[in-house]
Amino acid sequence: MKALTIWQPWASLIVAGAKPFEFRSWMAPRSVTGKEIVIHAGARKMVRSEIDRLIYALERGGNFAAMVALRRDLAMPVLEAAKSGNLPLSSGIGTATVGVSRDGIEIARTEFGLNHVNDSDRNQHANWGWPMLDPKKWAEPVAMSGKQGLWNWPEPSDFEL
Repeated sequence: MKALTIWQPWASLIVAGAKPFEFRSWMAPRSVTGKEIVIHAGARKMVRSEIDRLIYALERGGNFAAMVALRRDLAMPVLEAAKSGNLPLSSGIGTATVGVSRDGIEIARTEFGLNHVNDSDRNQHANWGWPMLDPKKWAEPVAMSGKQGLWNWPEPSDFEL
């Protein structure tokens, strides 16, 4: 199974069903489209100002909330946990099935009625939206170092007992 490392709180927002798209500068490879992948929370510490900006956007509603492409009702509890530092880092936290990549501008227009959406302070990261379908949060995080891009999640037989 492939894994994708995503910074917090974004990883937890995906497995909570609050973040329906993962935006990337590249299309999801065909090898993972329609497949379940592990959502891995990266080791990067959460940045309080980023969390505060997201909460502010969701509280303001309208275009502010749509620009970050989050479902408010599902996102707010995750963001409150993030404010307290209560989200796992450097761990697999669940799975999602990758849908067919869509152009970021097309997603902005059809899903949110905007000219663009961006869940990052790096504009080039919103070129492609990967639908994150059927997210499932694991009962317990599984500690694991991550990698850039898609990588192979170890099989149970790969773990030393």
